[in-house]
Amino acid sequence: MFNPSRDQVRQFFVEAWQKHLGKHVLTPLETMAVQLIERHPEYHQDLTDPDALQQDYAVEQGKSNPFLHLSMHLAIDEQLSIDQPPGIKAAYQQLLLSHDAHNASHIIMEALGEVLWDSQRLGTPLNNERYIELILRHSTRDR
Repeated sequence: MFNPSRDQVRQFFVEAWQKHLGKHVLTPLETMAVQLIERHPEYHQDLTDPDALQQDYAVEQGKSNPFLHLSMHLAIDEQLSIDQPPGIKAAYQQLLLSHDAHNASHIIMEALGEVLWDSQRLGTPLNNERYIELILRHSTRDR
């Protein structure tokens, strides 16, 4: 399993964006990253700022971490492509009944963040059932 460091993840997004801006050939994963970056113009400056690689994106600063956000998007896209955990694809389809694809991904991201937080705080494995439940709860609440 590939487990990149924080610096490797940041470098990947910065380099993908630089290659895109320079009109260079992108790998399939870089193409996915660039598509996500394009949907997040609020991160464009961060991805061209040389200091962003070392920036501390503390919650107290009131600014989201673009690298974490984009990484979560990539993770969710992967989960959806292989329906893992089982049921996430169907839950996503439910969200699409009332949300566009990008907003649906953000809802899933909130659910993922919550179950990741719980897992880290409690020292337990990720609760996949709770993850799907949180997504489905949002899809029925919004109709």
